[in-house]
Amino acid sequence: MPHLTRGDLWSLEKYSEQRDAFRTEVLAHKRNRQLSLGENARIYFEDTLTIRYQIQEMLRIEKVFDVAGIEEELAAYNPLIPDGTNWKATFMIEFGDPEVRAQRLREMRGIENCINLEIEGHGIVQVIADEDLERETEEKTSAVHFMRFELNSGQIAALKGGAPLFASVEHAAYPVARFEVSQVTRDALTKDLSLVAH
Repeated sequence: MPHLTRGDLWSLEKYSEQRDAFRTEVLAHKRNRQLSLGENARIYFEDTLTIRYQIQEMLRIEKVFDVAGIEEELAAYNPLIPDGTNWKATFMIEFGDPEVRAQRLREMRGIENCINLEIEGHGIVQVIADEDLERETEEKTSAVHFMRFELNSGQIAALKGGAPLFASVEHAAYPVARFEVSQVTRDALTKDLSLVAH
């Protein structure tokens, strides 16, 4: 997917006019790009549209309109856009009660490396978690992790050919049995991929 440039963004004034309609569009788009792993964990897959929305929101909140500030946001967010051979995502552990959350995060150390996305007949997709910085301590894991799922050419071709996608979590404190990812989510994620490496 191409990286975003200043030309892809609205001015603060224009975004103010477009925000409600754009937000509705992005929320509808995001619905097909998330994967529930049990009741308390979810993966949110990013793409050009979701990242554009995040940048526009950051510029709006921080009231950034100068070229240097906009370029800084683009530099920070563009690496989160998948490049045709991978999926990039935010993994979130979601417990409402703060005490329960603190306890479960202690128990779930290492879970970010235990998430499996598997293409039928083509093995498990390689996951790389938290390349930007370490998000786990000796005591607990973080409630938010950033992930990159790297696919090989055989896996991409299989998905393009209609192969089912499965997900599971192999962690003693939060096991999720292997299940098939819905067709609509599988199709949305397959559109992110290119048979030609970028």
